[in-house]
Amino acid sequence: MKKQYSTVATPSDVDQSKKSFLKSNNTYVALFGLIFLFLLFVSACSPETPSDDGSLSANDSTNLDRKLQNAEDVEENIRNSYARLAAKRTDICPKLIQEEVGSHVIERTDEVMVDDYCDYFLYPRNGQNISVMLSDSRIEALLVVPMLHDFANGDYQVESYDKHVIRLAYNGATYKPKNLMYDVAVTVYN
Repeated sequence: MKKQYSTVATPSDVDQSKKSFLKSNNTYVALFGLIFLFLLFVSACSPETPSDDGSLSANDSTNLDRKLQNAEDVEENIRNSYARLAAKRTDICPKLIQEEVGSHVIERTDEVMVDDYCDYFLYPRNGQNISVMLSDSRIEALLVVPMLHDFANGDYQVESYDKHVIRLAYNGATYKPKNLMYDVAVTVYN
């Protein structure tokens, strides 16, 4: 017959195994917690991701369109502010011209063309007509925005309330003088 030996765990052995078990569990819990916090931090710091199909959502697209339109509006306002200030001088272009109250004719006398052309900004109402008269036959008058129109072919009828740019350009047979003086009358009528 064989002798069986029984091992009786001493209280210190039981305490030791409990401590090692708790230490390993605490390590796993702490490691899991750190990974969770790291993932949470990374997702909070990363920019918004596009939708699942890889394209921008409609809301993102609308925001981008709005930001682009705001940037274009600011740029347009800067150009118009510069043109408003240039309207007070005869030798700076482009210029913003406006109708006087009670008058349909906008006259600019003793204008000086320093470059090859000078632009005049105008905001007429829908349905109005624009005509341009010049004192110098070497200068041609063109509407360049919102569409191309040569005023030598007649008046232009406005189709939308929008910015209209009238370009006066030197079109002579000889070289343009350094400072070409001219008078211009823009008539806006119904």
